[in-house]
Amino acid sequence: MVYKERVERGGLILFLAAITIALAAVVSGFAGALLWAALAALLFQPLYQRLLARWPGRSNRAAVVTLLIITFAVVMPALIVASLVVEQAAGVYTQVRSGQINFATYFQQMHDALPLRLQTLMDSSGLDSFERVQSRISGALGSSVSMIARQAFSIGRNAAAFLLAFGVGLYVTFFLLRDGAEIGPAIVRALPLQPDVAERLSAKFVAVVRATIKGSGVVALVQGALGAVTFWIVGLPAALLWGMLMAIAALLPAVGPAIIWVPVALYLLAAGAIWQAVAVVLSGVLLIGLADNILRPILVGRDTGIPDWLVLVTTLGGINLVGLSGIVVGPLIGALFITGWQILTEQRASGPLARAPSATEPDPSPLTDQHRSV
Repeated sequence: MVYKERVERGGLILFLAAITIALAAVVSGFAGALLWAALAALLFQPLYQRLLARWPGRSNRAAVVTLLIITFAVVMPALIVASLVVEQAAGVYTQVRSGQINFATYFQQMHDALPLRLQTLMDSSGLDSFERVQSRISGALGSSVSMIARQAFSIGRNAAAFLLAFGVGLYVTFFLLRDGAEIGPAIVRALPLQPDVAERLSAKFVAVVRATIKGSGVVALVQGALGAVTFWIVGLPAALLWGMLMAIAALLPAVGPAIIWVPVALYLLAAGAIWQAVAVVLSGVLLIGLADNILRPILVGRDTGIPDWLVLVTTLGGINLVGLSGIVVGPLIGALFITGWQILTEQRASGPLARAPSATEPDPSPLTDQHRSV
């Protein structure tokens, strides 16, 4: 009888594994839309609950209003900014191809503005062959802008697929908002884990998602916006494009937006634009640099339980693996990895084998009795 129960349970587990893999394969084409639908529902669940408290028993109305707020306050502005960035990227690509933007000339100007000792050091390191160095720099930057332009054209050709995925995402978000209070606990209860372990992992999941989107995402957008405004004030072409690149760089804790504004300030200084370079430096240090220190504690706090180096590696790896969604997926996998091993370590340390005395361990009772008598 016990053997039969084990076989039946094993068959059920195999069936669940097979059908889960099959379902993942079926919906893989909408994986990105489903992921962002789940993230939006999780992030805007407090807003939905407030609307539901205002309209008791009207869950559909609260979910629809929340969905409209998400669409017109988040999605539509993001699409508008993305279209402007794509337009500027295509313009920069055209100027690079036509020679109006010559990165080799910029590199030469920066080299000539360096002190003589640094110039000699660069020349002795083989960097005096500017034709080769400049062609590599121009080729690398040109190919990067070309890739952005090709992605833009690809989005245009696949507009129907994008609209379909967008519609699916909104549709799923509606139901996740309305039924999220029941779906979430049901998923946690169904996990083949101890209840306390499942609760701890789900809490870590929610904390990392909110920290990544509310903290890192919002702070990165603010820093990118400040950078775009600064570049526009100093007259830098394609300011919105460079601001978007700064927002992406701001997601990387070990790099940050300085990887964008510091080279820009150096170039402006080498080109003789003194006040523009000073303005970029002041904005980078006083505005862009302090935005993270001010906004992040207000939004989510600093303790997410993930080291900065792991956030950097998992973010880059996630972007390389799944694209833009890797900004959230990468740190989330890293956080769950750390939490899972912490739980296993704690269970092994507090298990019965850890507390049981060894057979060869001497009996500490005389010493214990002596201390008790004292």
